[in-house]
Amino acid sequence: MIEKHNICLTLLSDRSMTASKAFGIAYRVDEATLEALAQHGIDLQAASGHAHQLLPVPAVFVVPSNGMVQFEYINPDYSVRAHPELLIVAAKLARK
Repeated sequence: MIEKHNICLTLLSDRSMTASKAFGIAYRVDEATLEALAQHGIDLQAASGHAHQLLPVPAVFVVPSNGMVQFEYINPDYSVRAHPELLIVAAKLARK
């Protein structure tokens, strides 16, 4: 990514859900969903290391070094993702 598109980036994870809550994209997983996930071998507490039972709505934020969000893509349908070229353009524009 860095060499091909001349973009320097840092990818972040939010296991504690602090940023997800601040951005308003965190939601509590109900017991029925937790049980359904468990049937597929998914343990949210083990995966995150926290007992918050929260997941984020799938989202991408482009935040340059000034700390201001320059681009966001949020879609509750996890199967619909932002096109990679859109994200590349957003990242390039944010660094200007």
